[in-house]
Amino acid sequence: MKLSKLFKKVVHRRTILSKAKGLMFSKKINDEAHVFYFEKPQKISLHMYFVFQTIDVVTLNQEGKVQELTTLKPFQTHKFKEKSKICIEMPENSIKKHKINQGQKITI
Repeated sequence: MKLSKLFKKVVHRRTILSKAKGLMFSKKINDEAHVFYFEKPQKISLHMYFVFQTIDVVTLNQEGKVQELTTLKPFQTHKFKEKSKICIEMPENSIKKHKINQGQKITI
């Protein structure tokens, strides 16, 4: 499954500043995915402070396979259990709409 085929826009967040800001104070994301890259696999923690929309989040391992999937609401926090190298934030209901499943390979 290729991410650019699922969403009109794919935003790549590689720098510390762009990852720290994330979706805080941003307009509602509609048909876009935000991809956060990490140098080495780690247990990713997310917060939804000042993110005023519900989003779906997927983490990928080094092979690009989906490890964990969740939906986060505004002002919620979440810590993923597995170590991941990539985290993808997308509009609410994207997991269901695109039939994304654990173990599925996603290419970016």
